[in-house]
Amino acid sequence: MKRLFLAALLLSFGSIGICRDAPEPGQGFIDVPGGPVWYKVTGTGAGIPVLTLHGGPGGTSCKFSLLEPLGEKRTIIRYDQLGTGRSGRPDDVSLWTVEHYVEELHVLRQKLGLTQMHLLGHSWGASLAAAYVLEKGTDGIASVIFSSPLLSTPLWVRDANLQRSQLPEDVQRTLTEHEKAGTTDSKEYEAASEVYYERHMYAGKRPETLAACKSAPWSQSVYEYMWGPQEFYATGTLVDFDVTDRLHEIHVPVLFMTGEFDEARPETVAGFQKLIPGSQFTVIADAGHSTLGKKPEEYRMILESFLESVENSGQ
Repeated sequence: MKRLFLAALLLSFGSIGICRDAPEPGQGFIDVPGGPVWYKVTGTGAGIPVLTLHGGPGGTSCKFSLLEPLGEKRTIIRYDQLGTGRSGRPDDVSLWTVEHYVEELHVLRQKLGLTQMHLLGHSWGASLAAAYVLEKGTDGIASVIFSSPLLSTPLWVRDANLQRSQLPEDVQRTLTEHEKAGTTDSKEYEAASEVYYERHMYAGKRPETLAACKSAPWSQSVYEYMWGPQEFYATGTLVDFDVTDRLHEIHVPVLFMTGEFDEARPETVAGFQKLIPGSQFTVIADAGHSTLGKKPEEYRMILESFLESVENSGQ
């Protein structure tokens, strides 16, 4: 595991302090543009709350339930983005834009009274976190955690092509043939895709579905509209997404996390880290894109260590 702990640089951000103004534990719905969004608040710790942004697009927040043990030290908030999970599922595709999800997040934050928070985004959630702070600013944002981040679709596609080239030749051939034929919904394509997923999503066999995920299905339609048929095959509206030229504008403490075998390749994420002076970078060994699912205890330990360093800086 590679960690670059730059605690001294955090001192330049001053004292963050302790937040006691957090939403009460519980769950419910908040109306945002387009429909209702489901959320859950866990924990009553005195630390600054963490608001989590799940991946996808079209994924769900259920795996963030693995962060709930941190609730003794701080409030953990997760929500299903509009169109997926327990949230409303409108048919209006004009809602499936980065701009919409930024505004949705802003409304949610305001209605929950999150005047101060850490912002944690995983995969597409990291795209949303970056877009949010670049659009709305960092007032009240104690830190940003980019977990296995999608910050540049062109770089993601480049890395995916490299990882695909390392798959068995028959698997590569099956993927390419079905993509050219437009039959990415076939069982053969799905089976070939699983080889990639076992290497770079799970770093092993696909695990059993968490209980918290069984009653909150993800949205294939949102995923395909914004991204594409598979993680490694981008055809949707995010195909040109790229915020790398603006990362230097983020002036709060930042932690980059990724897995050893992640789709968000450590080499690429290390490059992102260099674009934000003073940011930190950690690689979780023997993990793929599903870092929290594969190594929950280690993930929580790294996250809490970073959050405490931010909150204790300057004190």
